[in-house]
Amino acid sequence: MRAPHRHDPSRAPADRVTPVEVFFDVVFVFTLTQLTRVLEADLTPAGFGRVVLLFGILWWMFDGYVGLANHVPPRSPAQKLLLFLGMGGFLIAAVGIPRAYTDTGLVFGVGYLVVICVHLLLFTQADIGRALWWLAAYNLGSALLVVAGGLTAGATRYALWLVAFAVQSVVPYLVPRFSWVRVQSLFRIQPSHLIERHGLLVIIALGESVVAIGMGVDVEHLTAGTVAVIGLALALPAALWWTYFTDTPAVEAALVAVGPDRRVGQALRLLFAHIPLLLGIVVAAAGVHAAVAHPGDPTSWQSATALSGGTTLYLAATIAIRRSLRIAPVRSRVITAVAVLGTVPVGLATNGALHLAALVIVVVVMLVVDRRYHAAQTLREA
Repeated sequence: MRAPHRHDPSRAPADRVTPVEVFFDVVFVFTLTQLTRVLEADLTPAGFGRVVLLFGILWWMFDGYVGLANHVPPRSPAQKLLLFLGMGGFLIAAVGIPRAYTDTGLVFGVGYLVVICVHLLLFTQADIGRALWWLAAYNLGSALLVVAGGLTAGATRYALWLVAFAVQSVVPYLVPRFSWVRVQSLFRIQPSHLIERHGLLVIIALGESVVAIGMGVDVEHLTAGTVAVIGLALALPAALWWTYFTDTPAVEAALVAVGPDRRVGQALRLLFAHIPLLLGIVVAAAGVHAAVAHPGDPTSWQSATALSGGTTLYLAATIAIRRSLRIAPVRSRVITAVAVLGTVPVGLATNGALHLAALVIVVVVMLVVDRRYHAAQTLREA
């Protein structure tokens, strides 16, 4: 009698996301929650700029870990333990976020240095040759600048962190002959893994924003209006979820269709497009929190702009993905993004609940138009 087959999770194929990677994503999303807190405390252009800088530094390395898993899937206990250590680095950095520009900048920097070191240590197991040395030079240089910024204060900290972001995300493209860009063809991209990993992150980020909204409700003064606005606060992330996942099959097909040499460039475009997408979730969440807290009151211009502006950022990211991969028309989404910005006066003139309702209606209409387009395209191809 043949012994029953046992599934060995350590032998999962490299193109699928492993459970420990999902755990990693959950930990990383805590940084988004912390950034939302920072923005809620300072809903101004300057506050938004500070959030963008911190997120830009962290996001590059999150996607660095996604690329790492394409080469070194975390199968062995040692690899998983190192990945948990990397999670610890992100967690430490996230703890330092709320007061990163005042007295916890060093905490943020030390956490980030741990993230970088673990990433490089795991990448020594990959077959990327000299590309590893270029990664080490730029990533370690950036991490040391972040730590140095944490040891300073005021304008010097801002300057060092801006330089750190540039060293990591901009300089390699300005001097490709002297960076990993020159040998980027050595990096391997598995489209199914890349799309699944980013999709999971978007789901967790949207879900965490809903959880944070629910936890912020004042249950001692719960009214019918509050219950209604809570429903709308769920409807908007649900509509944004649908907006993103409408395109994921086409995005994966587009990445599969290009050759391995071009695939890295396409994947990097996808990486950069997720910056406004995730920032959009952060900004919109700050606006939703204000609407839920005072559903019957006119919203401030800061909260109204955050709610509409965050949704517009998210839509702009999906437009960028469609255009860069040429997977679908963008006209309906451009019109929708403009219409979403046009809902700001609704919040100013009425209240947060009606503003949320207007946003949900606009995005749902766009989804209906998208649905009809895809149905017509399917008929033409049949």
